[in-house]
Order: sequence, then C-alpha cells, then structure tokens
Amino acid sequence: MQTTPGSPALPVHLDRTTATPLPAQLAADVRRLVAAGTLRRGVRLPASRALALELGVSRSVVTQAYEQLVAEGWLDASHGSGTFVAGTAARPSPAVVAQGATPRTGPRLVRLDTGTPWIDPRHRAGWSRAWRDVAAATPPAGYGDPCGIPELRAAIAERLGRLRGVECGADDVVVTQGTTDGLRALLDVLPAGAVAVEDPGYRAAVATVRSAGRGVVDVPGRGTPTVPPGVVATYVTPAHQHPLGHVLPAADRVALIAAARERGAVVVEDDYDSEFRYDVAPVPALASLDRTGVAYLGTASKSVSPSLRLGWLVPPPHLLDAVRATRAVRHEGISWPVQRAFLSMLRDGYVDRVVRSARRVYADRAPRVADALAPHAEPAGPSAGMYSTWLLARDRAEAAVRAAARAGFDVPLLSDYARSSGLTGLVVGFGGVSDLELDAALRALVRGLDDTPPRPRPH
Repeated sequence: MQTTPGSPALPVHLDRTTATPLPAQLAADVRRLVAAGTLRRGVRLPASRALALELGVSRSVVTQAYEQLVAEGWLDASHGSGTFVAGTAARPSPAVVAQGATPRTGPRLVRLDTGTPWIDPRHRAGWSRAWRDVAAATPPAGYGDPCGIPELRAAIAERLGRLRGVECGADDVVVTQGTTDGLRALLDVLPAGAVAVEDPGYRAAVATVRSAGRGVVDVPGRGTPTVPPGVVATYVTPAHQHPLGHVLPAADRVALIAAARERGAVVVEDDYDSEFRYDVAPVPALASLDRTGVAYLGTASKSVSPSLRLGWLVPPPHLLDAVRATRAVRHEGISWPVQRAFLSMLRDGYVDRVVRSARRVYADRAPRVADALAPHAEPAGPSAGMYSTWLLARDRAEAAVRAAARAGFDVPLLSDYARSSGLTGLVVGFGGVSDLELDAALRALVRGLDDTPPRPRPH
C-alpha cells in the first residue's frame, strides 16, 4: 500500500459484505494495530485522501474513522500536520495483557473507577485557551478573597440557578478545593456532634467526617433517608446516590428536609454526577427546595478534571459568615490561576461542551455494560453518570474482580463502599477508559462470572 512520507502501511481490510459500516471497520482495525503495538506512539498515519484512494472508499469513510479514534484518545490530529498515534495509546493494552503478553511497565492496572471523567480530546483547544487567558491576566498582589474570585463566584451562582434551580448570589458561594474541602469547611462551623452518612456511600466523605473528630452514623443508602437523633448533619447524594445510582424521589426529599428541620440538623447535599443524566432531565437540586437548611456542595472534578481540585460550597445563610471568617483567618483561598482558568472555561463554553460530549459517550457505554452484566447481576439503580453498580453475591463479585485483575483491570467491589451494609456486587466505572479498554474489561468480568455459577439456594 502506498502511503504518505513517514506514514506506515496500514494492514487493514474492509468487508463490504457485512452490515458493519466501513468507518467502524476501519476504526476497529486501527485500534487493533495500536493495541498490538504495530502502530507506536507518535507514528503518523496516512492522510485521509491518500488512504481513501488506496482502500477504494470515499474520503468521508477515513475521516469519520479518524475522528472517532481522536475522540476516543487513540489518535491526535493537528491541523496542517497530520494524524498521529496518541501518547495515551502507548501503554500496554489490557486486551494484549489478557492474551498473555507481559506489560512493559509492570503490573499497573487500568482502574475502572467512579470519579475519572471522559474528556473529549477534540475540546483540547478550549483547555489551552483558558490557561493562555491566565497567563495574560494580572494576579492579585496578596492572598485574594478567601471565598474565591468574585467573578467566578458570580458565574457559579448563575450556573447553579440556571441548571440546578439553586437561587443564590455571588456572595453566597464559597470556592473550595473540591467536595471534601467544602465539607470540611462546613464541619468546622457546625456544633459538636456526629454526622449521618449514607451506607454504602462516599468513602472520602466518611474519612473527612472522621478526620474532623466527629462520629459517623450509618443510614441506609437505599430507601427513604433518615436523620437519626443527635446528629448535627446528614450527608446525602440525592441526584445520583453514590454508589448505588438511584435518584432520591421528590416525596423523600421533602421528608428528609422536614426531618432535618425537626432535629435541628443541616442536610449536606453533595450534588454528585448531576450533570450526567441521560435517561431523563437532571432533577433539580435539593437546595432548590430549602436554602435555609441545606448546604450545597459541587465540584468541577467530574466535568473538567479531578486534578483541577476546584469545587464550591453554598452554605445555609446562618453559617455563611462563620465559614468565611474561618477561611480568612486560615488563608484558605484557592489557587488564583486555577480559579481564573475555570472562569475562562465557563465563559468560553468549554465546560458545557465537555459535559455534552461526555454525556453522549456515557449514554453509549452504559447500555454496553448492561448488555454484558444484566444476565449475571441485578442493577442497583438506573443508568446515569459515568458508572453503574450491579448487585450479586460476594463470592461471584470477587471472582469477577479477580478475573478483571488478571486481564489488567482494577474494578471496585460494592463492599468497598459499605460499612455496616450487607450489599455486595460490582461498581463498574466507564468514564476514564477507552472503548477498547471497557470492552476488554467487560469480557474479563463475564469470564469470571461464567466460571463462578450461582450457588443453589438451600431448601
């Protein structure tokens, strides 16, 4: 096959007799070549026009395949320079590991976690543009406002009102280093007492409560939330219960707020994964029902990047002054460049674009996970967000996780998120992996489940 200078010949085959579209066939062959190491990092691929000519197809077939592989992170495209194998594709493929190959960099597993988002590489220019804006801006001479850049707080307040139904102004918002930092800021100003946390639930929230010297009271993660006597706050994830995945029904929301008001407790709403519903429109935040008794926590980790370390807290009005004073005396303001970059991302529309792209990817991947696991396990909740949770017996879940590890993947157990709850199963994240990695991981999980049939129930 003739190729452009510096480009390798591509041993691909397109079968016009099958129902699989030609762009999908071409993309699959290129994925296979990259995964096998035939195409290495930095290698330039043939130009779309040249490859189309050699394959006897229209140029759109090649461009569609290339665009799909760029979106998945296998390829990088630079206008005027060409299309190259991306650096992220250079790590040993789990599919190759599953076939018995020895990884070059040791036994590091690809983790299918619940917190790493899919960021479409086609939006990389927006990320770069935000940091160029930071470089051109003038930083404050001192520490700056401990609650965050006023313009950023105003942009977050506008976004919360528009997308989550939370009525607040810039002065009500406190910019934080993420959800746990916001929770810590709230715990610092609450009266002494324990905090109720869902079980199974967010492990980092449990660790944050305990590190603040407070007791943790387990409340069921399924069913109507409760506010036990003696707690000063109850922490919930009503938009997408973590890790079970269900949405807190409207009647239960009202009941929770009423119970907290009766107990004199604050409801801490972690608005986890709310932007990534693709079965129905996102449910309004709990704080939209009662700003006086609900503390709202949000984060950019699931939409932009966990490494950005940026979030926000909207405390109840009676706690706002105490939170602000505590952060001021400790100089707990967030990095100015990070805040300034996120402000640019909001203004430029970058955040909305990456959220829309990720929502489409998750909506495509969730049914694939369901198709693989539904014959073996019960879904814990509806499909939403960047992961799904499956209920099954502990021995079968552990067998599936072991099979995944042998194939090069780290899949969390549901029991990892539980304390007193007896729920067991799998928590399968699909945000921070490629399509090829997800499919390989699912095959490994199914192999483990097939090798461990359900035990017969005793008579």
